[in-house]
Amino acid sequence: MGLNHNKIAVLCNYELLPERVGGMDNFFWDFDKKCKENNIQVDWFFPNQSDHGYYSQLNINSSKASNVENYFLCFCSKNKPKYTHIITHFLELCTPFFFQVKKKSKAKIIAIDHNPRPLNGYSFKKKINKRVKGILFSRYIDVFVGVSNYTVNEILKDFGFHLKSKSLTIYNGVILDAIQVRKTRAILKPSFLVASHLRESKGIQDLIEAVNLLSVEIKNQIHISIYGDGPYKEELLKKIENYSLQDCFAFLGSKSNLNEIFLQYDYMLQPTHMECFSLSILESLAANVPVITTNVGGNTEVITSSENGYIFDAKDIKSLAKIIEDIYSGNKKISINTRELIVNSFSLPKMVENHFELLKTI
Repeated sequence: MGLNHNKIAVLCNYELLPERVGGMDNFFWDFDKKCKENNIQVDWFFPNQSDHGYYSQLNINSSKASNVENYFLCFCSKNKPKYTHIITHFLELCTPFFFQVKKKSKAKIIAIDHNPRPLNGYSFKKKINKRVKGILFSRYIDVFVGVSNYTVNEILKDFGFHLKSKSLTIYNGVILDAIQVRKTRAILKPSFLVASHLRESKGIQDLIEAVNLLSVEIKNQIHISIYGDGPYKEELLKKIENYSLQDCFAFLGSKSNLNEIFLQYDYMLQPTHMECFSLSILESLAANVPVITTNVGGNTEVITSSENGYIFDAKDIKSLAKIIEDIYSGNKKISINTRELIVNSFSLPKMVENHFELLKTI
């Protein structure tokens, strides 16, 4: 199928925040540029309007008070656009929305799943509910895309293994040129950072517990910088105060230039309980900063323990404490340049190209 003068819609349940410019923002910008270069017009649908970065160049429709799905359905009823493809990001899969879209449009629907799953899985009731939705509504989605192999497997578990033939993995990617690279790595007393939204599922409370298990000597010296903000911050501060660990942690807020910050540290810590495929892990590795993280989501698809980082079981505080102790005392170390894997497999141009190819093949 030729792509000249096609028109597509991209729906993203993703708030546009100038103070939080991450990997997905860069993907949206570069995907829009790629489409324009190929004479494809993109109508973007976000919860809010913004003109920071390249967003000023995007044709954005803001749902404002309404949710993105309802706004889009009203938009289609009113304007009757002729889209060849409709792409969704961060929307719940297999809902009546997809049936309603198919009633209004002949477009091919591509649903991208970025959503992490709970550590212990869904409740029995929710599993049944998802399987029923899969039976009723999966037929209205032409392609399911997971951001990791883990995600694709979860889509099949959630909605039915009959979807295997129309499900595929497209890994997230990062802008390599923008990420400054650390040249050397301290063997003794290395520095650590956390780059994460501050919510309970990110497991930073486990990190605090792990640091509390360290020897007094290490606790008197170790320093961990935490970048990010979120609703769980006060709980984390209380826990730190209860253990008198105020000198071990510094909360430095959200930063839009983490690509310039990673190289200031030797290791990144990410004790998360749920993940699909972490862009911050990719960015850290691209900066030649190894990652200590959990065995959830797609983490093990990019981190090989003892090669470019360390993997431990989610919520295993003792294992995390032992890894930190061994690294801090020089008993463990990562020697390779962790950037090479990201260059070869997880670059933003590769991610953009793979998503763009779907428009030609679906």
